[in-house]
Amino acid sequence: MQHQQGEASPRRRSSAYLNALSLEIEKRLQRKRNILQELFADLALEIDDRAKDIILSREDLISSAEYSVNDRLCFYDVLANYYVRVPLRGKPILDLIVQVWSQSFASHTFALLFHKWLFEVELDHADVLLRYSSALVQGATNVLWIDIQSNARCFQSLFKYLLDEVALEPTRLNKIPVQVSYFYFYVKFCMLTYNYHVLPSRPLMFCYYLPSIICTFQAQRDLYLLLSRFIFFYNAVEKLESFLKLCPTFPNAILVGGPADIFVTEVADQLQKLKVEPVLLHYLVQIKVLGGMQLRIATSTRLKTCLYNFTSPGGPMYPTRAVRHAAWDALDLLFPVGRYPRHLISMFFRLLYPWYWPSSCWNFILCYIKAMFYCLLRLIFSSWGKLREPKRA
Repeated sequence: MQHQQGEASPRRRSSAYLNALSLEIEKRLQRKRNILQELFADLALEIDDRAKDIILSREDLISSAEYSVNDRLCFYDVLANYYVRVPLRGKPILDLIVQVWSQSFASHTFALLFHKWLFEVELDHADVLLRYSSALVQGATNVLWIDIQSNARCFQSLFKYLLDEVALEPTRLNKIPVQVSYFYFYVKFCMLTYNYHVLPSRPLMFCYYLPSIICTFQAQRDLYLLLSRFIFFYNAVEKLESFLKLCPTFPNAILVGGPADIFVTEVADQLQKLKVEPVLLHYLVQIKVLGGMQLRIATSTRLKTCLYNFTSPGGPMYPTRAVRHAAWDALDLLFPVGRYPRHLISMFFRLLYPWYWPSSCWNFILCYIKAMFYCLLRLIFSSWGKLREPKRA
């Protein structure tokens, strides 16, 4: 009995030690994650007037404020310009970010600090440029989604630079390699062959997946898709025509269509992911500029289905009344053919939701009363104007 207790005691001590060691590792990892998150939050802070006078000259202030939003100049705007002027100062920071790349907010920090450095500083190796370009797209996507979730535009300067100075400038956009070396293509080919047994039994499937294999590692395409998702949110609709015209041609254009089809597809996917009502309403208002755009039948059907999902009060979207009305307006404007049958079918399906009948009737009565009230006011003002005309004469 004593022998068994003696064996159990070291086991308990070992278990307690390992438990304490595990907790210490967890604390350190948590501390590192919190440090990166705090660093990201500090970079996104606005610079007050006193700090501007200290760290910025007049020329620096003008160049940094070029892409600021509503005179809101953040620390990452200033540091991004500084690392372009003095690339050696950013090299140690870049090495540290690469070492902790698997941690959260590492890609966010890289996108904020080095989005200008990547395109304005000459890099020797194409593989390094491709790796950093992919990291920039990943980090910028995460950063811009923060604006979407908070319905803010704190990082509009980042989006504006990527759109104006990269996507609309072919010389800088062409710095990104179109595709990687054949080694990556060979690895992807082997993975697909191993998983699906393409060559012996499914040659047609291989022909179908071949364009997607080639496009898997295209950073240019990823950047274009990134900007397509957020161009409505940051009110850059006036540059949409130039954006589509300068879009590079991708190898899978035969399957997915041209630039307009790819853009509309990304917008439709983005609409289905939005959960913030003001942002969704903003998208539904901005999407009306797509009227008259030449699209493939598959792309047009996809957009129509996406908008039609927002007109139903039930699943899968469960939109609010304001979203449903905005979706109906966009749907009727973009696809006027079949407008009245769509409304009739929608009214029929509304009968399948009896719990919505009281609210629908109440809102119908309110809308009717408002319409009658406005007509009465219009009639009174018009009559009053006709009575005053003889006196003026």
